[in-house]
Formats: sequence, structure tokens, C-alpha cells
Amino acid sequence: MRPTALFRLYRALSAVALPFAARSAVNKLRKSGVSAHRAHERLGHATIDRPLGPLIWFHGASVGEAKSVLPLLARIRDVAPDIQVLLTSGTATSAEAVAPRLPDRAVHQYSPLDGTGPLDRFLDHWRPDLCVLVESELWPNLLDICAKRDVPVALLNARLSDRSADGWKKFPSTAAYVLRGIIWAHCQDRRSRDHLRNMGLAEAEQGTNLKSIQSAPQVTPQALDAAHNALGGRPVWVAASTHPGEEEQVLAAHKTLLANHPNLALILVPRHPERAQDILSLIKDARLSVDQRSVGADLGDGAQVYLADTMGETDLWYALSPIVFLGGSFTGVGGHTPFEPAAAHTAILHGPKYANFAEAYAAFRLKDASVQVENADDLAAEVDTLLTHPSRAAQLAGHARPLAPTGTEALDQIAQRLFSLMDGQAMDPHA
Repeated sequence: MRPTALFRLYRALSAVALPFAARSAVNKLRKSGVSAHRAHERLGHATIDRPLGPLIWFHGASVGEAKSVLPLLARIRDVAPDIQVLLTSGTATSAEAVAPRLPDRAVHQYSPLDGTGPLDRFLDHWRPDLCVLVESELWPNLLDICAKRDVPVALLNARLSDRSADGWKKFPSTAAYVLRGIIWAHCQDRRSRDHLRNMGLAEAEQGTNLKSIQSAPQVTPQALDAAHNALGGRPVWVAASTHPGEEEQVLAAHKTLLANHPNLALILVPRHPERAQDILSLIKDARLSVDQRSVGADLGDGAQVYLADTMGETDLWYALSPIVFLGGSFTGVGGHTPFEPAAAHTAILHGPKYANFAEAYAAFRLKDASVQVENADDLAAEVDTLLTHPSRAAQLAGHARPLAPTGTEALDQIAQRLFSLMDGQAMDPHA
């Protein structure tokens, strides 16, 4: 199959833009505290040796995608220890989130930019036997180079919005060329499966959403006891994975709640901790007292807002609080997974914008396992209800817990399918 004019144009433009994209990507990692040595992984320069044996390369762009495959990576290492696992992601936040949870002998690198130089260097070093792209990472140059090198590509937990699908469908010849190397797509919802099949991927299947498969919460009894002791019996609620434009609404809700619950603590967990200074300004503008986790402040210091601007502690905040508001749902971000707080047995509140998890939230609402709020006033009213009637919060949490399975059957099925793709046993998806 010959490259189309549109693909050739993309390849030319990406080559022109690569020096600027490279400088930006490296500088962004450096500003987040990543060493120059590791930041240059974005240019395809590996910083560790390739382990011996067959290797599967998983790529998840950011925190949610990278974390979603951790239970699968652990399962692969358990059932097939001879298979090596490489996980890449593009942000410092994602690396911090997954590093302490990687299974034994799995490795993390920053992902190469979608340019021929970085990709060639990366693939020459790692020589993956299978490339697995998580969710919506369809990189044209990567897919083209993998196809030319006969590296099979699978999509895992694939998610394709109506808007993205419409964009691909406008250029069917280019879509067919770019996607020619994808031999299997595991889709997290029916909509994505149908879109990919319409784009020519006959082997697109709907499967278990990886974000619904939860590993055991990473919280020690000692850490949880210490947090409870620090609170000293104060009531608490959590706003997690918040984005710009949401903290203002959360803080407004908290100010309203303080009228009836003057000792109430809000644990505010931004999706991107590097936004801490901006959020501190918002908290101070709201005339609320604040303590900051990253500078060593303790929950016991008594502030009205505790800014939890560190990575890898979300499980602790979920386990600590009976009420969680999930961010990304008051803005166009599309929501965040409800399965993690469900596994922690906490009552879940969310806004109306959750397109990324439409089927999941539909199931939660059907089972009375979450509550939708429209704005800051609604949020304050619902948190007040749950604080005043803790049995209702416990009821919501009890309904949510069974919706976050921890079994290994789905992981085993996915792992076995990936093993078969490595062995070349998969069918031609375009047949």
C-alpha cells in the first residue's frame, strides 16, 4: 500500500516541526524536575539496556492510561516471566504515578516523539515484538514505521470519540494506510468498536474496560491510621483529579459547607500537581486557610483546605474520606474513572460532563452508585446531605464497590490474546 498525499504532507510537516517539538518536550520535563539524561528519552535515546527475551511495548500517554495497564503488566509478569515489559508515557506526572507500582523487572521510559528520528532510535534499541497503544494514541509516523518494520500493533482499551472518528472518515484512504499495521483492537465501549470497524478494523472487539479492573488499593494500615489520627475526628471530603475551572467551584461549595460544618476539611487533589501555585492563589482569594502536602504540612495542622499536590497518594485520600467528588466532569475534559474510588468504598459525586466514561457512569447511576451534580450549589447541597446522613454515603459506596472488579479472568484473556499476536497467530484485521 502506497502512502497517500495527505500522509506524505503530515510526514513532511512533522519533520519541520520536530526540532521545536523536541525542545518543548524536553524543557517541559526539565521544568518538572526530570534529569536532562532522562528527558532526552523523548528523542528516542534509551537510558537503560534492553533486557534479553521477547518484549511487549505498552504506551499510555498520561496518568490515567499508564495506570490502567498496571494490573495487566503485573499479570503478564506473573504468568509469563520470560516476556519483558516496557511501559512508556509522555509526562513527568505519569512517570511519578507508575514508577512505584511497576511489577518486578518491568521498566519505564518516556515515549519518543512522533518523528522518524526519535522513533527509529527507539525501535532500533528496544526491538519490540509487539507494540500496544493504550486508549487513543494513534500516531501516524509510529504506525507507519511499525508497519514497515513488521512490528505488530494492538490497540488496548481503545476509545475513539465521534469527533475523532468523523475526522478519520473524511480521509478513508489515509486512514486505511495509517491503520494498516493494527492487527487487533480491544475497545472499552461499543461506540469505539463500531467506529474502528467502520474504519476497516474488522478485529475491533468490545471488552472489559481496563480502568474497571482495580488492583488492591496501595494504602498501608499505618498510613491510613496516621491520617485519621491527624484529622482528629474532623469531617472530611475529597475533590480529586480537578482541572482548571473546577477548583473555583469546589472552593465555592466548600465555603458554603463551612456554614453548617465549621470543622470540615477539604482535601483538594489536582489532576496535575504542577498547578499547585495557581491553586494556592485561588484558595487564598477565596479567603480559606490552606496547608500544602508537598511542603510537608500535616492534616493535623487544621487548615480548611489541604492541597494534596503530590503523586501516588490518591488511594490514601479515597480510603480516608467517605465522600469523593471526581473532577474533569465540570469541564470538557470528559470525566475520570469512577472505578478507583469505588474500589476504595467511598461515595462518588461527579459533574455532568463524562463522555470518556459514558457507559461506566450509566452503570453506576443505574445501580444508585454515584450522584450527578450540576454546579457548585448542587455539589455543596449533596455533600451536606451525605455528611448529615452518613448512612446514605455508606449506601452509595456499598452499591459502587461491586462495580470495580479485581478478578484476573479478564486480564488473563487479554494477556493470552497479546501473546498470540506476538506469535503471529492473529488474523488479518483487514480481511
